[in-house]
Amino acid sequence: MNKLIDQCGELAGGNAPLGAGSELSGAEVLRRLIAKGQYAPGDRLPSERQLIEALGLRRNALRKALDELEFEGVIWRHVGKGTFVSAPSDAKGARIADDIGRKMTPIRMVQARLCIEPALAKEAAIHASSGAIERMRQAIFASREATTWPEYEKQDGFFHRAVAEASDNILLLQLFDQFNEVRKVVVGDTVVRDTPRPTETHKSFVEHDNILAAVERRDPQGAYDEMKKHIGSVASRLFGEL
Repeated sequence: MNKLIDQCGELAGGNAPLGAGSELSGAEVLRRLIAKGQYAPGDRLPSERQLIEALGLRRNALRKALDELEFEGVIWRHVGKGTFVSAPSDAKGARIADDIGRKMTPIRMVQARLCIEPALAKEAAIHASSGAIERMRQAIFASREATTWPEYEKQDGFFHRAVAEASDNILLLQLFDQFNEVRKVVVGDTVVRDTPRPTETHKSFVEHDNILAAVERRDPQGAYDEMKKHIGSVASRLFGEL
């Protein structure tokens, strides 16, 4: 444990815990520890209690840092077993995603989302843990607080990945991550926004709330239907009637 504290302090620029004046975020310190080989692919990270002590963070701040790393694919979680370091990104896989993405049209991308994401929401309503539901709720809250479109889109990504994670199926989660890489290539920077940030009446806010509500009440068909409506609504707003 002392070794972990020393490692975090060294990366944060001193011997003190991260919370005591470091300019680095908790996610960045963990990212650097992993990059330096302190934790290899497949290694389990220390418990939340140990990381809180080593990084000098509050529990909510630590969970936000872990959510960020999970969204990036740096780590993955297994309910009841812990948090593990992912394998390094496969350059070949990235090239495949890029190649597929360049051959896809927005219409085809929406069709793929309509096949995959409602089914994930349905599984989430059956299998979601309280922790997975809480991560969905946190992403919704953070998206409403976003002051820019890039920040909103980041939190929107956290929400959709939290739904996939809530399926409690590692294969479905991996498929979602690969699918999402293709989606990023298809969408790219093509979306033009009329405002600097989402307005309070942004439709996705209510749509996300409806998906979460269906998952919380353990309503698989309701979750499926709400996600399907959401994907269709997003497609209509971004690309017009498809």
